[in-house]
Amino acid sequence: MDKQIEDKIYKFLKELHTEIDVVYHVDIDEIDMDNPYQSIYNMIEDGDGFDIEIIYYQNAIEYLMENDNSLRESLGIAADFGYECKNLNSEILASLLASQNSREEFSQLESEIENFFEEIKKEIEASEEEEDEEEEDEEETD
Repeated sequence: MDKQIEDKIYKFLKELHTEIDVVYHVDIDEIDMDNPYQSIYNMIEDGDGFDIEIIYYQNAIEYLMENDNSLRESLGIAADFGYECKNLNSEILASLLASQNSREEFSQLESEIENFFEEIKKEIEASEEEEDEEEEDEEETD
C-alpha cells in the first residue's frame, strides 16, 4: 500500500466519531480490504479497545442512572458473562454496560467504514492499472 493511501486511511480512522482510540488499536496494514469493518472491529476487540472501566462508586451510579436506571440491561450483560449476584457491584455493572455501549456505538459506523474502504479499494485498483499501463508502455519502447 502506498504512503498516500495509508495516510488517507489513518486520517479517516483518526476522525471517526467514536470515543475509541481507533488508530491506537488498528494496524492499517492488517485491514482486510474485503471486510474492513469486521477486521477493524476485531483488532479493537482483540486490543480490549471496547473495554471501559468506570471506577468510583459515584461515577458508576451516575452512569447507571443515566443509561440503565432499572439495571435490567447491565444485569443481563453480567449474566451473559457468567457473573453471580454476590460478585457484582455498581462499578462492574457500569463498566460492563459502558463497554457494551461502546461496541454498539462503534457498530453504527459500519456503513461509513465500508463505504470509505470501497472507495479506497477503487483507488488502489486504479493505481495498479496505471502502473500496469506504464510497465506495458516501457516494454513497448524497449
